[in-house]
Amino acid sequence: MRETSMPRPRQCRYVAVAPHVTYFKPRGIPMTALEEVRLSVDELEALRLADLEGMTGSEAARCMRVSRHTFGRTLAAARHTVAQALCRGLALRIEGGTYAVADAGAAPASAKENTMQKIAISSEGPTLDDAVDPRFGRAGGFVILALPDMTPQYLDNGASQTMSMGAGIETAERMAREGVQVVLSGYVGPKAFEALTAAGIKVCQNVDGGSVREAVERFVKGELPFADAPNK
Repeated sequence: MRETSMPRPRQCRYVAVAPHVTYFKPRGIPMTALEEVRLSVDELEALRLADLEGMTGSEAARCMRVSRHTFGRTLAAARHTVAQALCRGLALRIEGGTYAVADAGAAPASAKENTMQKIAISSEGPTLDDAVDPRFGRAGGFVILALPDMTPQYLDNGASQTMSMGAGIETAERMAREGVQVVLSGYVGPKAFEALTAAGIKVCQNVDGGSVREAVERFVKGELPFADAPNK
């Protein structure tokens, strides 16, 4: 009997405020004669940030605390729904979606949550000033920090570099054994991403290009969104 995999939980999107107006309809057409389309609250927020506030994809993704890829898909879906309503004369209902209202008077949730986590950064050396290794599975090693403590612990990953296959999965299992909660790296392949997700470990990708210290500082500030899919 073949086992069916459970669908991946949808990542929460953060919105500035809940909408006050939730229904739009063409004038002069009775409700009973109208078809309607649904725009989720997070899709409305994507429209607001991109098309009203004029934010770039990266800026808007940080506001919603999602990856740029996720924001792009959300925005595209929102624009398609609104185009349907306008071009076909449909009613537009705003409701639903996986979202939470951000507390504007508090520090970003990502920054608050990140201060109590054990994170691992793929690194080319054992110190905070070494460069981030752009590879995950075949990274030379990992600097591990239990925030807010900035005392680095180094985990050598040399054994995975010699593996012909399965390096990403083996490295993901090593992260789980170390009790890591978040991984910061450059490229995380599909199998490694799946293994990390199964272990409950969150992933921040495309982090290479600077030092480990810089990557940690960006993470604490909430500038690195959690990925919901592996790198393309």
